[in-house]
Amino acid sequence: MARLRQTPSQTIGPFFAYSLTAEQYGYHYNSIVDGSMTGGNADGEKIYIVGNVFDGKDMPISDAMLELWQADAHGRYRKLIDPEENGFTGFGRLGTGTDPGFQFRFTTIKPGSIGKNQAPHINIILFMRGSLHSYYTRLYFSDEREMNEKDEILNIIPLERRHTLIAEQRENKGIAEYHFDIYMQGKNETIFFEL
Repeated sequence: MARLRQTPSQTIGPFFAYSLTAEQYGYHYNSIVDGSMTGGNADGEKIYIVGNVFDGKDMPISDAMLELWQADAHGRYRKLIDPEENGFTGFGRLGTGTDPGFQFRFTTIKPGSIGKNQAPHINIILFMRGSLHSYYTRLYFSDEREMNEKDEILNIIPLERRHTLIAEQRENKGIAEYHFDIYMQGKNETIFFEL
């Protein structure tokens, strides 16, 4: 029997501008989390995750909100580590409306693999105005080609669509920067997962 989804009573946003990402939008109280997912003492390679969310006409979406959730450099999620001990939270949240180009930029560490058949990846949840549902996707790393080829989730995606989940590595002032654009529609539409 097919599983039925809950029916929403209204759209979800863009209420997060003053409730979930308040500080980014100039409100006088702090957001609980932001785009900095690590402190100076965390094990692992410091990286940036940068990109845009695009609509069906390839225009940047000005009021999307992204949440990133990831393992640490050893492949452990936050419940198994103490964020006070090394500064790593494993969770970040940003709105796209505060950047002139509507870009998101997270500072984190490169995650380790959580198992032999899972490449290093970051889980992404996307919210935006007019959408009745949140969107779930993953970010994989272009410099993890060998691990990506073994990843059980990535390998269920048709080969011609896998590139929509791969962040391209660049360098920015000696720190690895991974560029990851999310497309809601069109020829480069990002793969989203139903959870």
